[in-house]
Amino acid sequence: MTPGWPEMTRSFGRIGVLSFGGPAAQIALMHHELVEERGWLDEDTFLRGLGFCTLLPGPEAMQLATYAGWRLRGTAGGLLAGLLFVLPGALVMVALSALYLGYGRLPLVEAAFLGIKAAALAIVAGALWKLRAKALKGPLALAIATSAFVALFFFAVPFWIVLGSALVLGFAVPSGKAGSMPPPAQAGTLRTIVTWLAIWWLPLLTVLWLAPGSVPAQAGLFFSWLATVSFGGAYAVLAALAQTAVETNGWLRPDQMVDGLGLAETTPGPLILVTLFTGWLGGAQVSVGTAIATALVTLWATFTPCFLWIFAGAPHLERLTANPRLRGALDMVSAAVAGVIANLSVWFAVHILFTDVRNSSPPVPLPGSLDGRALMLALLAFVWLLVLKRGLPETLALAALAGAALFLFV
Repeated sequence: MTPGWPEMTRSFGRIGVLSFGGPAAQIALMHHELVEERGWLDEDTFLRGLGFCTLLPGPEAMQLATYAGWRLRGTAGGLLAGLLFVLPGALVMVALSALYLGYGRLPLVEAAFLGIKAAALAIVAGALWKLRAKALKGPLALAIATSAFVALFFFAVPFWIVLGSALVLGFAVPSGKAGSMPPPAQAGTLRTIVTWLAIWWLPLLTVLWLAPGSVPAQAGLFFSWLATVSFGGAYAVLAALAQTAVETNGWLRPDQMVDGLGLAETTPGPLILVTLFTGWLGGAQVSVGTAIATALVTLWATFTPCFLWIFAGAPHLERLTANPRLRGALDMVSAAVAGVIANLSVWFAVHILFTDVRNSSPPVPLPGSLDGRALMLALLAFVWLLVLKRGLPETLALAALAGAALFLFV
């Protein structure tokens, strides 16, 4: 089934606006919208795409949206889906960055976003329950997912080791399943790579030529490098981001970096949008115009490479997975991704429900730090969404209003 452009725009626009709660919740939202509600992708295609996107540098949820759009309507569909996933959150992040710089932290806004984050726990819980039987087909897949969760959550094993191990094991366990639908026609791979390298770098080279040494030029180089090494999602590169933005470039203070991460966790879109916050504050040291220019360069350097990875690699995914060993490898990666999502979900839940968490493996909440407001909001969202079966936009709105009400009246 090939959806029309108005349907595509409404569906992926809805995903972009409602994609709160980090990658686990965002993947759950896409699965609900594209597989369960619309039926545009089947389970096998969705999970295969998820496994592929997890192996790429950059935000896997944004790349999964781009892959889904590409599957449905080729390159134009991928562009539409990827942009609609990123732009709503980017606009919110820029607005919050400007407000933060002018007024500092906004307690009422933070309270409303606490409700949204608590609602995301219900979204993730429902998604994990639905995906448990769909992604974990057989005892080996279950063992891989469990091992991935234990390795990441309890022992902080590097992300690439977990997925690399799943790949190696998958090669030893061939899968004979066939692909579900042929890929859309695409231009040659070399031409695609050259085209998207030019799209990525020509604007940045222009900035470097016109304003060498400026904050936008520094941002273009740094965030382009970050986009190519950010395997394992945003959390895996936060140390490099903080070191460069805080210590090397002096764009913001350590406490401001923490506040920016908090803002990114509460806005729609990928967590890596925290780069916009750092770019805005760095540019604002010069002028508002420089802040706007730096934010635009940061957005471009962070997300344009994602389209390169998808449009160059996705056309070969079906052909590669026709090979039983490669197919088995990707199946094992998909199983490991289930453990990765479970790890992100538990990590997210611990940090939402407790105000003080020891930075260890696993993260341990400190005694007496349970946030009663967050727990009440999460239970409200759970009942509203999963028991009463109300809609997702309604649940998020209710949770945001409840969070603001608790701040004002309790």
